[in-house]
Amino acid sequence: MGRRYAVGIDLGGTNVRAVLGDDKGRVLARVDERTERSKGPEGIIRQLANMVLKVTSGFGLDRIEGVGVASAGTLDPERKMIKVFANLPFNEIPVVDPLENELRVPVRLLNDCSTAVVGEKFFGAGREFENLVYITISTGIGGGVYVDGRLLFGKDGNAHEVGHMTIDMEGRLPCGCGKRGHWEAYCSGENIPNYARLLLHGREKELEGSILSKFVGGDLQNLTAKSIYDAAKLGDSLSLQIVEEIGKANAIGFSNVVNLYDPELITVGGTVALKNPKLVINPIERYLPEYSLNRIPRVMITPLGGDAVLYGALAIIFKDVA
Repeated sequence: MGRRYAVGIDLGGTNVRAVLGDDKGRVLARVDERTERSKGPEGIIRQLANMVLKVTSGFGLDRIEGVGVASAGTLDPERKMIKVFANLPFNEIPVVDPLENELRVPVRLLNDCSTAVVGEKFFGAGREFENLVYITISTGIGGGVYVDGRLLFGKDGNAHEVGHMTIDMEGRLPCGCGKRGHWEAYCSGENIPNYARLLLHGREKELEGSILSKFVGGDLQNLTAKSIYDAAKLGDSLSLQIVEEIGKANAIGFSNVVNLYDPELITVGGTVALKNPKLVINPIERYLPEYSLNRIPRVMITPLGGDAVLYGALAIIFKDVA
């Protein structure tokens, strides 16, 4: 059998990316655009269809087996539409039927974190493993899970919301979802500044003269995850303490994943982890034994980098994962 081809799409609230690739994980063409936010669900569908046409131009739409769409948000049980997309000003986005009608090729829709673990399983570090978890530490925290060689879905296809497990029973910080004490409220790129401000409360004297203080102009309202990790890389002791506490909180989240799913391997992606690999992974590895009942798996940065979701979007066309 010859090479097989598909288009993979990673649909996010800010950017949307599309690749043309083959069943060996070779990417032949790529298109990146800002997500069309102003024209409602119809605008999104039009944009996705146009990107498929762009990425296959000169190649031939008729040569691809299908289009895999990975999306953030909550999908319906049949995974034919996006029900809730937190980072867009509208919800209820039908994806599969309009794209199939427009393009005349099969279309599959899957949550982006589940898609990423599929990419890891077939094209990344997870090829040899039946029990595998992918965790993204980015704007939010999410995961995708294989147990005994089966991708976990759950009743609504949402058995991967690891970022919304509770790691702080006191619920000191609110999560973007509206609940309190969730892992994502402490360790995601969006919320690390909130956790840092909590940790720094009453420590103004220590902040004075620190590299972190210089980075934020002495104003903690200017804190970002980047400023904290950048200061830590320069040896700023206050930032290193914050990073250590973030690492402990991450280790609680990771240990819950280990205790629930018993994976052999956890791969980690997302901007926060990919840009600060040692500062993110090392404390997790140190503290995991304190919290984990099950045997500790290997924890590593994904070799697929920022493209894990795109590789998975290709794989859901080539492989039977559902």
